[in-house]
Amino acid sequence: MNSALIELPWWGYILTALALTHITIVSVTVFLHRHQAHRALELHSIPSHFFRFWLWLTTGLVTKEWTSIHRKHHAKCETTEDPHSPQIYGIRKVLFEGAELYRKEAENLATLEKYGRGTPDDWLERNLYTRHSSLGIILMLIIDFLLFGPIGLTIWAVQMAWIPIMAAGIINGVGHYWGYRNFQPADCSKNIVPWGILIGGEELHNNHHTYSGSAKLSVKWYEFDIGWMYIRGLSVLGLSKIKKIAPKVILDKAKLSCDIDTLSAVLSNRFEVMANFAKLLKRIYREEIVQLKLHFPDLGKIEFKRALVWLYTDEAMLSEQEKLKLGLVISASKKLSAAYNLRKELASLWHRSSLTREQMAQELEAWCHRAEASGIEVLQQFSRRLRCYA
Repeated sequence: MNSALIELPWWGYILTALALTHITIVSVTVFLHRHQAHRALELHSIPSHFFRFWLWLTTGLVTKEWTSIHRKHHAKCETTEDPHSPQIYGIRKVLFEGAELYRKEAENLATLEKYGRGTPDDWLERNLYTRHSSLGIILMLIIDFLLFGPIGLTIWAVQMAWIPIMAAGIINGVGHYWGYRNFQPADCSKNIVPWGILIGGEELHNNHHTYSGSAKLSVKWYEFDIGWMYIRGLSVLGLSKIKKIAPKVILDKAKLSCDIDTLSAVLSNRFEVMANFAKLLKRIYREEIVQLKLHFPDLGKIEFKRALVWLYTDEAMLSEQEKLKLGLVISASKKLSAAYNLRKELASLWHRSSLTREQMAQELEAWCHRAEASGIEVLQQFSRRLRCYA
C-alpha cells in the first residue's frame, strides 16, 4: 500500500522533479547571483525571504559564503586565487569536483570577510540558515518522502545534485572552457548556448562577465535569458527594482567628430566596440591569409586558425611562443599590422586614467584620423561609425 499523499503517473514525477529544481535554479540566479552578489536589482522582502528559505531547503547554501566566493571569482578570475577556474585547476576537476572546490573556499574566513559584506545578517540568517544549513536538506527529504513515497527519495536526490552539477560543475567549468564569445573580457568566459533555460540564463556566461552588473544576461536578439523573464515579472508586480542592464548602442549619424558625449558612449559600450573590431580583424585576416601562404612559405608551420584567435585575444593572456608566432604573421602583412596596432591603441585608451575627459576625447578623434588614413576600407567604415556614438 502506497502511503504517499500524492500519486502521479511516471511522467508526473519527472515534471515535478524538474519544476522543483527549476525553482532552485531561479533562486540561485535571481537572488544569490544577480541580487546578492552583483546588486543588479533590488528585491522586495517577500521574494527575498522565499528564495532564502527555498535555498535552505534544497541546497543548504549559505548566502554569505556563495556571494563571497562568486565575488572573489570575478575579482581574481583565471588566476591562482580564482576559487574554481578550469584554466587553473583543469576542466575535469571543476566539472566533476566543483562542489568540493566551493566547500574548500567556503572555509576561507578571509574570503568571507573581504567579499561577503552586505549579505543578510538577521536573526533567521544567524540562527537558522547559517547555523543549521544542513537541517533544511533533511527537512526537504522528509517532505519529499511524505508527499511522494519512496519515489520522493529519487526526487530529493535530483534536487540535491542539481546545483553541484549544473552550477558548480557546468557554469564554473564549461562556462570558462567551451562555447562562443560575444565579447573579449580579460578572462576565458564563454556562452554555453544562446538559450538560457535549464540554468536560469546562466548559460550566457560570457555576457555576464562582460557586464557583470547587469540584471539581464542576454544581449543579442537571438539569446534568451529566462531569469530575466522572472525578474521582469517580479518588477511588474512591484516585487523587484532593476538597477542596471547592459548598455545599448545609440548612433547619431549627424555627428562628424568625437566629443565628450562620444567618449562617454564609447566607454560605456567599449566591449561592444572591441567585439566589432575583432570581427574586422577576422575579415582582414581572411583576406590576407591566401597572400601570406603564397608569398611567405616559411610561415606555413604556423597554425593560421590559431593565429586568428590570437589576433583578438588580450596580449597578456598569450604565451611567449604564441606572441612570437603572432608577431611573424603581423609583420608579414601591412593590413594586419595596421589593424592590430590600431586595436591595441584603442584598447589602451580605456586605461589612460591620467588624461582628462577632454584629452581622451581628443585622443579618440586622433585615433579615428589614423584609422581613416590607413587606407583600409573596413577600418574607415568602423571609424565613421565610432564617431556617431551618442
